[in-house]
Amino acid sequence: MRLYVHSADRDGPSAWPSSAPGDAQYLPLDLTLPLDALSASLTDAAPRGATVFSHSAAAVPVALAAARLSPRALVLVEPALYDVARGHPAIEAHIAGISRARALADTGDLFGYWSVVRPLMFGGPADPARWEPERAGVARFAARRPPWGFGVDAAMLRGIPTLVVTGGWNAEYDAIAEVLERHGAHRRTLSGHGHRPQDHPDFAATVETFLADV
Repeated sequence: MRLYVHSADRDGPSAWPSSAPGDAQYLPLDLTLPLDALSASLTDAAPRGATVFSHSAAAVPVALAAARLSPRALVLVEPALYDVARGHPAIEAHIAGISRARALADTGDLFGYWSVVRPLMFGGPADPARWEPERAGVARFAARRPPWGFGVDAAMLRGIPTLVVTGGWNAEYDAIAEVLERHGAHRRTLSGHGHRPQDHPDFAATVETFLADV
């Protein structure tokens, strides 16, 4: 059985295009909630021995619950496990930028927040001409809790076969992947799809090759 963990902003099949309905169970998470609290829902949803997939910030509750889950394997796609790579220049620059942006959002300046976050995370400047159609999505994104400060340690995954897949486009995710690789994870890069390497046509084969040796 395979458990696919993702943001509630997407449905399961669109979040994980290569998943097969026969053995897939989807767990959408409300990432505006404290990420450490969400780890309890994982324990309830994942039977022992499942292969657990997670993407981006959803990897935080997966890492926190890993010891309790006793999974067959983990597949972490661009995991936002910033805590494991604190001190790396790209990680610290990102955290500083998001902290500035959140301070603006806290004062009600949502466009100021987006002016920092859009080029930092999505590419290109915030455009006043596109602001009205983007506003609602920005507000939802600003409500998310940043994925650091939860004490995630790479040692939490020790002994669990782990595949880390990145898109090869972002220094922060590369830094996180490097730390996890040093702690025993298998690392693969699938370029051309930005933050969603699970959309790459080779993603399913990459996973199956990894699982064949688990």
